[in-house]
Amino acid sequence: MTTPFPVHQLREELRPTPDVALAMAAWIPPEPKAIALVCHGHAEHLGRYSHLVTALAARGYAVYGQDHRGHGRSSGPRALAMRFDDFVDDFHYLSERARRDHPGLPVVLIGHSMGGLIAVRFALKHGDELAALVTSGAALVIDDGVSATAKRIGGVFSRIAPAAPLPRDGSGEDKLTYNPEISRQFGLDDRTHHGPTRFRTAHEMVVAGEDARKRATGIRLPLLAMHGADDTLTYPRGTQILHERAASSDKALKLWPGMKHEIFNEAGRGEVFAYMLDWMDGRIVR
Repeated sequence: MTTPFPVHQLREELRPTPDVALAMAAWIPPEPKAIALVCHGHAEHLGRYSHLVTALAARGYAVYGQDHRGHGRSSGPRALAMRFDDFVDDFHYLSERARRDHPGLPVVLIGHSMGGLIAVRFALKHGDELAALVTSGAALVIDDGVSATAKRIGGVFSRIAPAAPLPRDGSGEDKLTYNPEISRQFGLDDRTHHGPTRFRTAHEMVVAGEDARKRATGIRLPLLAMHGADDTLTYPRGTQILHERAASSDKALKLWPGMKHEIFNEAGRGEVFAYMLDWMDGRIVR
């Protein structure tokens, strides 16, 4: 990933536990004013966020991120989450590294999709370490229309066959964006997971999302909750609940019309970046 201005780039392997190797990357502009942690979604990797990284670094943010365990260049069974909060603990390890590199700088956490759910749960546990929280299409509700019986069956399968494939919905709809080129690139990317979602991963996400919604009153830091209004992969209702229940005195809800799940990849992403960065800049106090 290259930028049209000078940045110092880091690529390293982090080991939060001896059996887990995480591919970390950072882009550090001269004299950064703050740290931006970028938390990617399910079945993808940090490399898909080049446009976001460039926009953040251009505004003076030192950008840190990693491929989650089981994703991209990191170790682990592909896209299998046996315990959802392993992602949260891994990301806290990254956060500690970023704060050691830049002591005293404020930290903004940006999470998309499953990464948005990770970010919310991170903020519930480590909110005092953050200056602000930004979510994009957070996976707080992914099971609209799924019956209670189907959820119970899914819970059973998640225990006895955690890596088993969850049946696809069969709609054939492109749910990522209105730009078919994005889905084409996703399909050609050898670092994305092209198989079906695992039963255990889906179950862990549903349970983690339900718990996060219940405990959203524990969010007290500045919050920008964004979602594509046309998203049917994760549902805007989850983001609306997060915004409504968060105890933050400084919070904003932005539903982007004419956008699906990946608002950072839609044709209007420049407007999304500008809105988000202006909001972030207003919350950075040094």
